[in-house]
Amino acid sequence: MSPTRVTRWKQLALLVGGLSIAVTATQATAAVTPSGTGTASQAATTVTAYDDSYYQGALGETGQALKDALHGIISDQTKLSYSQVWDALKATDEDPADSSKVVLLYTGRSQSKSENGGDADEWNREHVWAKSHGDFGTTTGPGTDIHHLRPTDVTVNSTRGNKDFDEGGSEVGEAPGNYTDSDSWEPRDQVKGDVARMLFYMAVRYEGGDGFADLELNDQVGNGSNPLMGRLSVLLEWHEQDPPDAFEKNRNEVIYADFQHNRNPFIDHPEWAASIWG
Repeated sequence: MSPTRVTRWKQLALLVGGLSIAVTATQATAAVTPSGTGTASQAATTVTAYDDSYYQGALGETGQALKDALHGIISDQTKLSYSQVWDALKATDEDPADSSKVVLLYTGRSQSKSENGGDADEWNREHVWAKSHGDFGTTTGPGTDIHHLRPTDVTVNSTRGNKDFDEGGSEVGEAPGNYTDSDSWEPRDQVKGDVARMLFYMAVRYEGGDGFADLELNDQVGNGSNPLMGRLSVLLEWHEQDPPDAFEKNRNEVIYADFQHNRNPFIDHPEWAASIWG
């Protein structure tokens, strides 16, 4: 619907005083905002295809009540083994321009799906929420949840280690655009929001009720083995600066349809991050 047509709807609503028509006008206004553009907060009126079904129990909630509702929704999932993660990542992170390759998270390099393993210049399974932060390892559960597992260059993965996320440091030679210091990692601009939303997902999905640690975000770095990841204030900024793009949205769909059958709500509804942590 064009902006002109939306305006006419609003004018009609004023003329007849019909509440239902006014609501229609609001929905139409949301529809003219292209998805994946602007900032995360500008997507506040976005209506998704899953609102009448998957997210129905969360609509209208805010703050802790919203977090609790989303936890209940996304905890209903199929769990993978760590070996199954290899094949899952070959599908979720497939290069849209070449189906024989995956796109690596930190470098952005497109690399053959078959070049996975543990040797230098191969790609492996990066836990974006570092598995030592909560000591969940690679056992089925948070250690195998592909909403936060991504293909990365082996040595770049090692350089990141279990560091929290923050801005600053020295540029990583093997991954230009990424920066690191003794206790933090700053990813390249193109995936800053992706990283934030993966961590938001983990902090909502794992609340300590299923035998794993209660994962939470805080506003510090150097969290060590505590079930905490930071820096929250920076993650919220990255989430705003780098809204979900087509690659990230497609990844969410593939995970939902073909593997875990749950979704990352902060990709579908970016405004929910501010409602919970803002």
